Parts: sequence; C-alpha cells; structure tokens
Amino acid sequence: MFKHTIGVDLGGTNLRVALVSESGRIIKELSRKTEANKGPDFVLANLVEMIKTTQGDNEVGSIGIGCPGPLDPYHGVILSPPNLPGWDEVPLVQMLEQHFSVPIVLDNDANAAALAEAKLGAGVGHQSVYYITWSTGIGGGFVIDGKLFKGAQGYAGEIGNMIIQPKGYQHANLNAGALEAVASGTAIGRIGKLKLGISGGAEEVFRLAEQGQIEAIAILEEAVDYLAMGMANIVHCINPEVFILGGGVMQSKELVFEKLLDTVRGYVYPTLQDQILIKPAALETKAGIIGAALLR
Repeated sequence: MFKHTIGVDLGGTNLRVALVSESGRIIKELSRKTEANKGPDFVLANLVEMIKTTQGDNEVGSIGIGCPGPLDPYHGVILSPPNLPGWDEVPLVQMLEQHFSVPIVLDNDANAAALAEAKLGAGVGHQSVYYITWSTGIGGGFVIDGKLFKGAQGYAGEIGNMIIQPKGYQHANLNAGALEAVASGTAIGRIGKLKLGISGGAEEVFRLAEQGQIEAIAILEEAVDYLAMGMANIVHCINPEVFILGGGVMQSKELVFEKLLDTVRGYVYPTLQDQILIKPAALETKAGIIGAALLR
C-alpha cells in the first residue's frame, strides 16, 4: 500500500498540486495561475512539472484530478466547462499517462470536495452526504457509504444547471435560469453591478451588506432563496442525511447560513423540516485537493 498520492485541483483561476498522505494530510503543495486561456497543452506542461516537483523522491500510488464539469470521469475527458472556455473534448488522463505510469483519475471538482468532506470533514459519521460548492459557480457531489455516486454518464451532482427561474438569465452554456446563473458568486456580482452600479463583484455586495445596505442585503437574500429552492429539490429527490456547504460564498456565512437553513426548511414537507441538517464545510479551501487525492 502506497503511503502517498497526488491530488490536483485544476480550476479556472488556480492550478494546485499536493502530495497527500493516506490519512489525508497535505505534505507538500504547489500553486500557480492556471492561465487556461493559453490552452490545454500549456497547462499540461505546467501540471507535469508541478506533479514531478511535488512528488520529489516519494513513491505515489495514484494521481487524482478535480476539475470543473461537465466532464467524463469514466474516460478521463474534460468536455466543455464554463470555467475553462475552449477546453472541449480534452483527453486529460490520456495526455498525463504519457508522463506518469501510475493510475490517473479525473472527476468533477465538487465530487472531489464531496469525497473529502464525507470521509475526513463535516460529513464523518453520516451515511449519505450531499456537498455543495457555493462559489464563482455552483456544483454538487453525492457520497453514499463513502462512495461517490457519479451517474450513468458521470453528470450526477451537476446542480448548477438545474433550472430554477424558467426563461431567466443565461450564463455560459448553462440553461436559462439555471441555479448557477441566479445564485452563484458570479450571479451575485452581476446583479450587484446591474442594481447598484458596482464593479467589485460578489465581494463588494457582501461588504455593502455587512454595512447594512438594504439593496445589497436584498441581493443576497434572493440568491439564498434560489439556492434553497435547489436544495429543497434535492431533498425531495434523494433525501440526503446531511448537506455540507463549501466554497467562496461561505467565507461570509454569517450573512447567509442561518437564512439559508430557515428557507430550505420552508420549502420541504412539514414532516421533514426538523430533519434538515446543513453544515459548513470543515476542510474549507483544502477539500478539493485532498478529495482529488482520494479519488480511485
């Protein structure tokens, strides 16, 4: 049994690689800008160098990669992620196999984070865990008895494309009125610019809300309401034991968390209201890269 694995968090903004112990402890980590606009070959060259540097003289049993979806985890292919424009049908696993002889696994970044939180974080002790990343985008992952549920084509958990507001705003290649288009950090920033004339994105909306600005508070409440609708839909479909929320928006959880819990409870059957359990992520920004290292 190998003592270490490599975890890769390939995001639209940052590329991170870590050497992770079998207990989930990060031993060494490197990070740099992804520069995805320069294309897959450029990013691949950086990734290969970073993996070799992070691994050093250590033997590793596998390399796991968390990446924005949609993607095909069964064949290791990145399809057409909104956060990686132009990355269409990229066979990332095959490309990496030319440089490394260990098993390589690709999966959705939200799935990777879900696995880490279920096994090592806030989901420990729960049989069914639904993880939601609430950040620039919105994604999800469902873990049952410590195993990811991926679905027939690997698209399970892609809640960002769930239609919440029919014929609403369309973001990237998602459905019009999709959850990500109306409730994500990107959506909060877009609506802040539209309604308040600000250009500082979601961070500025949160800052104004902290100062008591009524319109900014209303923007956050609307986003919370839309996310609560999505979570209630999940409750009525698969009824997970616990929801775990991570991502950048949860860095300001004091403004949204209690309101979200109350709103979700208002959208489910009365007999379920007291059973709804929502927890903040315990591993925070490290969930994705640790979870990638756990992928098998």
